[in-house]
Amino acid sequence: MRTLQFDHLYTECRWLSPGYICIDSDGWIIGVSDTTPSKGAEYLSGIALPGIPNLHSHAFQRGMAGLSEYRTDKARDSFWTWRKWMYQFVGMLSPEDLEAIAAQLYVEMLKSGYTAVGEFQYLHHDCNGASFEIPAEMSLRTLAASREAGIGVTLLPVLYRYSGFGDQPPEDGQRRFVNNLDTFMNIYRSLEEVTRTDPDRHTGIAPHSLRAADAQSICEVVGGADSNAPIHIHIAEQEKEVVDCIDFSGKRPLEYLYDTVEVDARWSLIHATHMKPDEVYTAASSGVTAGLCPTTEANLGDGLFDLPRWLADNGALGVGSDSNISVSPVEELRWLEYGQRLRERQRNVSASDRVSTGKRLFDAVIAGGAQSLGRAGLNGEAGLKPGARADIIVLDLAAPIFAGHSPETFIDTWIFSGNEALVTDVFVGGSHVVQAGRHHREKEIASRYRDVLKRLLR
Repeated sequence: MRTLQFDHLYTECRWLSPGYICIDSDGWIIGVSDTTPSKGAEYLSGIALPGIPNLHSHAFQRGMAGLSEYRTDKARDSFWTWRKWMYQFVGMLSPEDLEAIAAQLYVEMLKSGYTAVGEFQYLHHDCNGASFEIPAEMSLRTLAASREAGIGVTLLPVLYRYSGFGDQPPEDGQRRFVNNLDTFMNIYRSLEEVTRTDPDRHTGIAPHSLRAADAQSICEVVGGADSNAPIHIHIAEQEKEVVDCIDFSGKRPLEYLYDTVEVDARWSLIHATHMKPDEVYTAASSGVTAGLCPTTEANLGDGLFDLPRWLADNGALGVGSDSNISVSPVEELRWLEYGQRLRERQRNVSASDRVSTGKRLFDAVIAGGAQSLGRAGLNGEAGLKPGARADIIVLDLAAPIFAGHSPETFIDTWIFSGNEALVTDVFVGGSHVVQAGRHHREKEIASRYRDVLKRLLR
């Protein structure tokens, strides 16, 4: 057991100054207080906040950041043209390459303030589309990378079967993604077995999308997974997907999903960009988490999620770095709000009468992220409170941008003005993985990453 002392500590929507947090030997929080403990505490200067869960990541795509920022032809550039670049890049990756890229990415996530990540992992097979000797090889590489970096992870092996609605045959660029149901469940079970007893590693399932997984397959994998397993799915990300779904089924994507399978709080709807008001209400009231990825959605030109209506309907939400074009929870939260301001042409769209914009979004993504990644405590605890994992980030109180501020404006200042590295220390499950702004393995991990990228991009 250890007790940590901070200048300021944010817990259950209030500030303790100073704040003390007691962590048991297994990495769970067993006490939070503003009273000095009798046995003393380890003092860390700074502002202690809950670590931010990253709901949605494709780790390998970090390696192609910056490679697709020009037009490929005379047509309008979009998600669909970007996807061709992605298929070209993914066709080159070995298991060792993936592990090196993921480890570097996870170090960057930790240093930015993420403490856990949902890895939406659809890269299953070798470059020719054949299964590895161990079918879960690529997912196990991401697991190994998470352990080396020390970040919490929820592995989300992806069910990918088709190239479009109506069971259209996979394209050549998708050959590394595609599984039949038996092979997919094999991968899921092997991952679930190796993560079952690790409180910082979890396994869920991810039907890729309604266009890549048919209704019957979705029902079968959901029924075959553990009853508590997180379930993630891309849905209504592009307008073309909505049109194609209507052409195929006569229904919009959300209606088609809800008519296919029981959707509850285990589910995360990734993007959910193009929903009508009645769909927003249906999804929010079913208890799902909306997994929003503002920097990727902006990079791909997807559109804007209806955040005001989602908040009005008391929907759960979280943020993700998705394509990892940006690895910053601050930027995701900032652009989540700024996109709404641009659309609504007003300020503080996400604020309530009593809670500021930054705090409202921050509190939402802590709770929604824990739910989405299966990382909440036994009684649903999230954040810095007894029963939750000791996932803590510490901001530099001496940074000039905090000068003269009271705790009530710390979070808003970080989100809307935090353009420099302000995270000094990070704990994941009580383990001190970033100290004084440095990860203990960042040099070795970065060196390996550089070698891989130089070879891949030469």
